[in-house]
Amino acid sequence: MSRPVACGLRCARGAMVAAALACGACTLGPDYVRPDVSVPDTYRFASETDAATAAATPTDSAYWWAQIGDPVLDGLIATARANNRDVLIAAARVEEYYGRVMVARSGLFPQVGAELGGTRQRVSASGGSVVPLDNPFNQVRIDAFASWEIDMFGRVRRLTGAARAEWAASEQARRSTEISVVASVASAYVTLRDLDNRLRIAQDTLRSRADALEVFRDRFQGGVVSEVEYSQSRSEYASAQVSVEQFQQQVALQENLLAGLLGENPRDMPRGKEIGDLVLPTVPVGLPSSLLEQRPDLLLAEQNLVAANARIGAARAEYFPTISLTGLFGAASTALSGLWVGSARTWSFGGLISVPIFTGGAIAGDVKQAEARQAQALLSYQQSVQTAFREVADALVSAQRTRGQLIAKNEQVDALSRYALLARDRYEGGYTSYLEVLDSERALFSAQLDQSSLLSAEFGQLIQLYKALGGGWPVGPGAQAQLDTLSGAIKE
Repeated sequence: MSRPVACGLRCARGAMVAAALACGACTLGPDYVRPDVSVPDTYRFASETDAATAAATPTDSAYWWAQIGDPVLDGLIATARANNRDVLIAAARVEEYYGRVMVARSGLFPQVGAELGGTRQRVSASGGSVVPLDNPFNQVRIDAFASWEIDMFGRVRRLTGAARAEWAASEQARRSTEISVVASVASAYVTLRDLDNRLRIAQDTLRSRADALEVFRDRFQGGVVSEVEYSQSRSEYASAQVSVEQFQQQVALQENLLAGLLGENPRDMPRGKEIGDLVLPTVPVGLPSSLLEQRPDLLLAEQNLVAANARIGAARAEYFPTISLTGLFGAASTALSGLWVGSARTWSFGGLISVPIFTGGAIAGDVKQAEARQAQALLSYQQSVQTAFREVADALVSAQRTRGQLIAKNEQVDALSRYALLARDRYEGGYTSYLEVLDSERALFSAQLDQSSLLSAEFGQLIQLYKALGGGWPVGPGAQAQLDTLSGAIKE
């Protein structure tokens, strides 16, 4: 390399470094500060008993559904987390946004490339141009080039920060999807066991009514009972048959739903414990502010606010000059072998300063849009916080009131069981009509179905409570480290 070229390139590199150091702190736009939100001191409807159980069971247990105590459910949730299509799509979207971070961040570094090309051409002898001695002739060229936009006013850094925030938001969207899928699988499984239980109740009732129908048929044929009582027995038997068919249909549909959540085609689902043997998860009530730290939808809304805040700075930077440095070093020759001769070398370096003078309000419009989007993101974040506390309050009161209903329903089932037994004894003793027996058995059958449904509803409300609390578990170690890195980068 000749001395002038070497000195020129060194000067260019020195200018680049000096400019970068000089503008390192020049970043336009507001720095992000977490906004103040209205946070209640305590959860509404959180009882002292709930708080006591919360102290014994923190909300950050890795697998909250394990408290239900059914290994089959644990396996189904593991399958859903690995195979559910919505979860896989959300995970792929995280990778997409990571790629966007890489693209945005690349603007902070020089862009370096190389070219190798060749042509063969002929110059017209009648066109007034200088005709080379060899016409037609070959030309071979090899170049290495570099360009760098000096981020004097932080436009690229702001865009990079926005991309990182959007990447973090996509990770929270993935977590939100996974939490929803886990809650849906748990709810669907509990509902399936509830339908199994109601089907068993209907089948038990059908067998009981079949036995009664056989007795009444014999008594009717023997002239002991009237056709009215025999017809009533037939009607109750048919009614039980209808219930059995309905529950069998619902069981099949619920299995299909559960298979879809697992990312599988419809199939028979495995069963574990009966619904009455499942363990209710402990109500996990913590400080209200903990929602801001673990609910993915709130973290997502905040990261969107961070991104919108950063884009204000990027828009404002458009008012200021853009400084670009370029450099090229290469060789050109009429033959490939001639590229390595010193006289074939080519080089150039230079700089460009681009200053907007009149844009007809375009830059002002961009800034206005960015500020409006930031205001929307702020309101959306505040709204998400309010929604979070409402969902927790809804789940708490629903769980408490459902528990109260279930306790009352248990008392009713016990009373109706006794009533049905006494009515049967009174009928057999000739003290009452068969209508009283039918009435007691219908009431007992309905109450037993409601009892099973309320137990399922109580599980469902507690599952929704865990979902409202942000899932009750942290993200995995790798994802957590990733988010920590993102948080540090965003703060910078």
